Amino acid sequence: MILDSLDDDQAIETVSIPLAGKSSIADYMIVASGRSSRQVGSMAAKLAEKIKAATGRSPRVEGMPTADWVLIDAGDVIVHLFRPEVRSFYNLERMWAFGDSPRPASGTAGAA
Repeated sequence: MILDSLDDDQAIETVSIPLAGKSSIADYMIVASGRSSRQVGSMAAKLAEKIKAATGRSPRVEGMPTADWVLIDAGDVIVHLFRPEVRSFYNLERMWAFGDSPRPASGTAGAA
């Protein structure tokens, strides 16, 4: 559902990083970019609504005021939405891959 929502909102360079065995914070981390702060904020708001509708719980959302980097904690899945420049600076994919290369999320726009 998360990947479909990001694909519908034209997220770019969406990757899914399995965290099982690497961290107890979540099973997956999804990292994606929007072309602007406005797009990042819009994707985050829509995704938070869809998660709430599907689970009955509101996910924790941080970073909405500026929408340069928005984190959505959906329990088993952590979603990071970035503007491209901010994503390049923090490079979360490299930090969390631990030697594995992050996998492009299948079926998402902009995935390599």
